[in-house]
Amino acid sequence: MVQQRIPCFVIADGGHARFVYPADDNALHTKEAFDSTHVHHQSSDLGSDRPGRSFESGTVTRHAIEPRHDPHEMEKQKFAHFVATKVCAASGAGAFNELILVAPAHTLATIRAELDTLTTAKLVGTLAKDLTKVPDDALYAHLKEWVRPPHRA
Repeated sequence: MVQQRIPCFVIADGGHARFVYPADDNALHTKEAFDSTHVHHQSSDLGSDRPGRSFESGTVTRHAIEPRHDPHEMEKQKFAHFVATKVCAASGAGAFNELILVAPAHTLATIRAELDTLTTAKLVGTLAKDLTKVPDDALYAHLKEWVRPPHRA
């Protein structure tokens, strides 16, 4: 008995993600979407808007201290961790048996690093590209190598 293919395309960037599944006619449809609550906030809303200051030894000159982390980059990292958690939960629930991750390189690496072993075993492809703004009806051109007719039992 051949198991039916259930591919899931996770299309993400630093602030948006969606789970896309092919229908019987190979058209791609978004089943679930997530948006970061902080994606459009200014740095001043995410943390201190001014760097700290320090004195130079031997003089009264003061210098700005560069922040260790960019608040926007930290929020993108948090969102990528959130997406990985959602992907692992869907995998554990049996929502798919083939996973294709599509995201810009940095986000793709973060999500992939956070996947559990069960979900990693289902990973059949990755594409380092930002397709979050591409509508469902235009996705096939980018993902056709992974969209194949489903196997029937």
